[in-house]
Amino acid sequence: MRQPHQNPRAIAANEENSTRRVVVAMSGGVDSSVAAGLLVARGFDVIGVMMRLYSEPSQGSETKHNRCCTPDQMADARRVANQLNIPFYVLDTQEFFFNTVVQPFIDGHVSGQTPNPCIACNRSVRFDFLLKHALALGADYLATGHYARVSDTAEGYQLKKAIDGDKDQSYVLHVLGQYELARVIFPVGDYTKMEVRELASQLELPVASKSESMDLCFLADGNYRRFLVENAASSLHPGPIMTLTGSKIGQHLGLGHYTIGQRKGLGVSVGQPMFVVKKDPANNILILGTREEASKKRFIAQQVNWIAGNGPAAPIMAEVKIRYRANLVPAIITALDDNKARVVFEKPVFGITAGQGAVFYQGEICIGGGIIADEVI
Repeated sequence: MRQPHQNPRAIAANEENSTRRVVVAMSGGVDSSVAAGLLVARGFDVIGVMMRLYSEPSQGSETKHNRCCTPDQMADARRVANQLNIPFYVLDTQEFFFNTVVQPFIDGHVSGQTPNPCIACNRSVRFDFLLKHALALGADYLATGHYARVSDTAEGYQLKKAIDGDKDQSYVLHVLGQYELARVIFPVGDYTKMEVRELASQLELPVASKSESMDLCFLADGNYRRFLVENAASSLHPGPIMTLTGSKIGQHLGLGHYTIGQRKGLGVSVGQPMFVVKKDPANNILILGTREEASKKRFIAQQVNWIAGNGPAAPIMAEVKIRYRANLVPAIITALDDNKARVVFEKPVFGITAGQGAVFYQGEICIGGGIIADEVI
């Protein structure tokens, strides 16, 4: 399977594309709608699919809702499909999504971590479950509205940052391998967000001016703390706040309310700024320290995926992003056994958080990444 060879910003139809079927993951939003529109304009045989994800009961109501596949969003996706004259299907993934994304999110908080559910979703739902369904529909490719790019090179497929650095989503796509990259297309990755909105208008899509949702998709109201109170009660019992030297300085409301590096909302006053340094779920203790104490030079990443297929035989220099909106920081990365890697920075980095993704870059190429582990090295 090879990536389609064409100008990534081309809108005119390519006769070669007419024999290629693409399933587009649609959400009713601007990005996935433009992705579908571009592929139709380029002459592909396009099928629109929307996943019905887990929905939780709304507050004060038995009706279930979430932020990403409401009836209104489903109607928007269907309107776009009708506008583009493509088939549109809804795929029920509620149980699978809960088991592979929501439950691990809950379990992670209970164990003292701060997981990123978008990474879990891309690993298990979009680019495994949905990709398999796309191929079963006879598709050659699966397309999404992610801001990222794929290059087909002599050495294999490369995942690259999007043209729009502010919108780049390669961080949450580091779980993809050669098999997936050979079969995915990211049509909007070669455009800025402003250009995508302009394209939506040019393509006369009914969602051209629709706003974005930045909250966790499976929440009814975007309030993850409320969600944890209802679903992870075992992580939310009050307990002591301690310093690294063992002094008790306050009482926390439940470990799930806090994340590493947090300063605000701690409810303590000790004469200097204090930050969350560690969570001890076994003893229900929240440990605070100075900014310096909340900074570390090294960590272990687990569940590491090397996009090229194999990890480097020797330590490499790369840049590492320790959360979605974090700056890239130079580091030496050493591949270890058991799909682990050691990351060592030149200087201590603030707020390294277990459960978050640690993603590795060399220039504009994402070479892989993993999940920050609890283990201390």
